[in-house]
Amino acid sequence: MRAVIQRVTYASCTVNGQITGKIDQGLLIFLGVEEDDGKEDLQWLAQKLVNLRIFSDENGLMNKSIQDINGNILLISQFTLFAQTKKGNRPSFIRAGKPDIAKPMYEEMGKVLSELLNKNVQMGVFGGDMKIELLNDGPVTIIMNTKDKDNF
Repeated sequence: MRAVIQRVTYASCTVNGQITGKIDQGLLIFLGVEEDDGKEDLQWLAQKLVNLRIFSDENGLMNKSIQDINGNILLISQFTLFAQTKKGNRPSFIRAGKPDIAKPMYEEMGKVLSELLNKNVQMGVFGGDMKIELLNDGPVTIIMNTKDKDNF
């Protein structure tokens, strides 16, 4: 799994003119699922996400987690995180999980994050033409990959 995590003041997802998810202060997480991702990857990443200390404390240092600030999460599926651009100019997405694998993993990530935060996680629409609006706070943007855990 790959995740692009953005600390936001505001974020929303709109599909066909309807808002499917909207948050104030918290994390906007773009999640890509790979064919061989499993429960272990999902659990590891979920724990990292809710414990990631990227929110400011009273001294202005990044010392607080999403849990510490009682923040919210907007989770968006994004297969393009697995784009390969080595050959030519048209990206290949061959490493991205097919919908029958990726959709249940995306939905499960939403459930696990909700359980860990003890509140509903806002979601996009898997495979939908999503319009994302956000106000990046910082800006703070972090990329995580479960296949490279030693570096995260």
